[in-house]
Order: sequence, then structure tokens, then C-alpha cells
Amino acid sequence: MKLFYSDTFELPLPPTHRFPMAKYRLLRQRIIESNLDVELLIPPAATDEQLLLVHTPEYLESVKTGNLTKIEQRRIGFPWSEKMVERSRRSTGATIAAAYAAAESSMAFNLAGGTHHSFAESGQGFCVFNDVCVAIRTLQQSGTIKMALVVDCDVHQGNGTAGITRDDDSITTFSMHCSENFPFKKTESDFDVTLPPGASDDVYLQNLSQTLDQIAKDLLPDMVFYLAGADPFEGDRLGLLSLTQDGLRQRDRMVFDFFGNRGIPITTCMAGGYADDVNKIVDLHFETVVQAAKRYQTDLFF
Repeated sequence: MKLFYSDTFELPLPPTHRFPMAKYRLLRQRIIESNLDVELLIPPAATDEQLLLVHTPEYLESVKTGNLTKIEQRRIGFPWSEKMVERSRRSTGATIAAAYAAAESSMAFNLAGGTHHSFAESGQGFCVFNDVCVAIRTLQQSGTIKMALVVDCDVHQGNGTAGITRDDDSITTFSMHCSENFPFKKTESDFDVTLPPGASDDVYLQNLSQTLDQIAKDLLPDMVFYLAGADPFEGDRLGLLSLTQDGLRQRDRMVFDFFGNRGIPITTCMAGGYADDVNKIVDLHFETVVQAAKRYQTDLFF
């Protein structure tokens, strides 16, 4: 299985920014130290042509040239820098590369990505470019896929993805999130499951299973893009839900089994995770990779 990473382009954020950028580097290191026989690759950066399949020319130009206003930078959550632009391109490129790899071998990962708060004309919530939408439209343009399903299990609603795909019948969006979390103004997805603060493993897994069954009645996508957020975890400082580590493990296995049993390739992005202990975030993301290894072991172990 191919795993794509862009942590070598990690952003040097000031102490006031608590986004745990180190988790990407530490996750890659954990995988290297494990017994998983996987291929770790640095992706090419997303091109202007690929980004413009989703984002407006005006927004892309503002990001490239550093002409984002202070309000726009505050909304994104990162100060502008050339490294910010390069890392955003690389992270988007990683999802594109992973999607092409998944089309060939059923499963591939971007060890970052899942930047689902980015709209066509703006970014927000640590999201500059919408990597999943760019990847989908890139693969559609190449004829690799026609229909795509986004299964967004980050604790925050995928408002940018929903906004970008609102009038696009070739992309179905499913977001399962906490009602009280950012963004406070939601954008309607094709399927939204809104959970109350404190929702437990049982409530979460029951809703996930029921919604997957509902979607499958009418849709057989060519590829699934799975945002495996670690932020529904009970110890996440931004999450508000109460899933245990075992609950997240069951969630990942449910998604991998559901679509794997139907022969549908899965591109997985790690999305959010904000526990105070960065090593706990790494544990949760690493477990997602392990569950994929167990489900797709013939692709992983030699």
C-alpha cells in the first residue's frame, strides 16, 4: 500500500498557533518503525491546472502571491508564507497521488489531507485548498473515475466540500459530525449526521452503519474518499464527542469492510486530531493505518 506524506514541508508556526503540525512527522516515523511493509512516498505538488478544477482564479492567485488579507489569513488559521503555499500544494498533491494509487490497488493513504473547510473562493479552519475535491475532479478529468463518495468522519462538518459539490451530481457527500462544533454555520451535505456533544461509541457506530446502508441503496461509487479524523476521540480538545480509541478502531474497520467487500477503492486522508498529547493523536492515526493493513493485508505484507 502506498502512503503519501508532505511533512517535510512542515510549517514553522508561532507558539500562539496550537495546530499540532508535528503529528504528521511523528506518524510517518511511527510507520517507519513498525513492521508494516508499505511504500512511503513524497507526492508531487498539485498544479495550478489541478487546483483550478475547484478553486477560483482569484483565490488561487491571492494564495500564490501572498495577497490574502489579514482577515482571510485569520480565517485560515495560518500566517501566509511561501512554505504555507508549498505545503498546501503538496498536501493536495498527496491526495491526488493516493487516489491514483487506490484506483490501482484498492487502498492508499495521504498521511495528512482532509482539508474540508476550504471553499472554492476561500479557506478556513486550517484548510487552504480542498484536497479531496481537487483529487476527485482530477481523476474525473483523466477518466479514472466518474462517481465519487466522500465519507467524512472528522468531528467537524465538511462545509467546504459540501459547498463546492452542491450542484455536482457526480460527487456525493456524507458528513458525520458534532452539532456544537465548528463550523457554526453548516453547509448542507447530501447526507449529514449530526451528533450531540458527548455521543458515545455505540451511538456513533449505529448512526454510521445505518447511513452507510442508506447510501448504498442508491449509490455504487467508483471511489470513496474517507476522512478518518481522530478528533471524535474523547480526549480531543476540539472534538466534544466521547469515542474511545476502540470506538475509532471499530469505525475505521467498518468503513474499510463496508466498501472493501463491495470492491470499491478507498483513498484515506487523516483529517483532524487535536488531543493535548500529540503522541495520542499519532496513536489514533496509526491505528487507522493498521486497520487498513488488516483489511488489505495481501496488498501490504510481502
